Amino acid sequence: MNDVGNYQEKYGVHVVNAMENLLQAVHRTPLQQSTTLNEVTHKDVFLKMENLQRTGSFKIRGAYNKVSMLTDIEAARGIVAASAGNHAQGVALAASERGIKAKIFMPVHTPTSKIDATRSYGAEIVLEGESYNEAFKGAEREQQERGATFVHAFDDPDVMAGQGTVALEMMQQCPDLDTILVPVGGGGLLAGMALAVKTYFPHVNIIGVQASEASATWNRFKGTGPKVLHSCKSIADGISVKEAGKLTYPIIEQLVDDMVTVSEEEIATAIIFMLERHKTLVEGAGAASLAAILCKSNHLKSRRIGAVISGGNADIEKFSTYKKLSERAKTIRRIS
Repeated sequence: MNDVGNYQEKYGVHVVNAMENLLQAVHRTPLQQSTTLNEVTHKDVFLKMENLQRTGSFKIRGAYNKVSMLTDIEAARGIVAASAGNHAQGVALAASERGIKAKIFMPVHTPTSKIDATRSYGAEIVLEGESYNEAFKGAEREQQERGATFVHAFDDPDVMAGQGTVALEMMQQCPDLDTILVPVGGGGLLAGMALAVKTYFPHVNIIGVQASEASATWNRFKGTGPKVLHSCKSIADGISVKEAGKLTYPIIEQLVDDMVTVSEEEIATAIIFMLERHKTLVEGAGAASLAAILCKSNHLKSRRIGAVISGGNADIEKFSTYKKLSERAKTIRRIS
């Protein structure tokens, strides 16, 4: 896995197997256009609506692919995982359908909607730490003490293969895309999609998008700022991760064409845009790639752009915050 080139040669089999494995388990989500978005950006933009996926997020793809491949012995030990919310739901659902006990560690500030949804699938929830990284340490401790099977949110080849199926679907739905924007937390989605695209469609550009308040991967990719953040708190809680994955980052470094960051105001603007123009509520992480298109379109040279709307599990209680940040963005644009 550390040899990215060798893994890429084998990845066709991994992602195709994952595609077949997920046929009956996940939705083939729509690739939608918005006339308003195209007019505003002067580009052809295609939104991959993973917010309409089972559990409201792309995370079910990687989680289900991994859980379905566990041996009976691994399954009998039970599953432990750490998640900011969406991976938790994917793991919980996959475990439930296979009859496996799941214990999932989540940050204490995880939106109640994500906690309740995860619990509804039958998983045991433990709230620990301020961010994903602290929750991960709790899950790691549990795994060592109990011997449970760990299902990582991003640093796992089977999880990445499952996430990579998003890219294959997008290219099937619109073969002439020239650029795909992907939100980035730990990097499982970006790494998986980059491997899939560069294996089968090497001419397509892959751009990662991070929240500026949680930019560890961007920092490392650009060679500036800390590689490990002391804290990261963003309205894009699903991608608020303090450092890039050990397995995902080498793939990102080699195969991703560029990375950008988006501010809290820009993410909020994208959330409000989707609600007002698309009549769809998306979460902060899910709006990140759209934020880059809306607010940084002049820096994107491509004409036919795909953007992954990665999740729709928004925290309704924070809607007033989204609105205030969006209004602040308008004020900033007027002044500048």
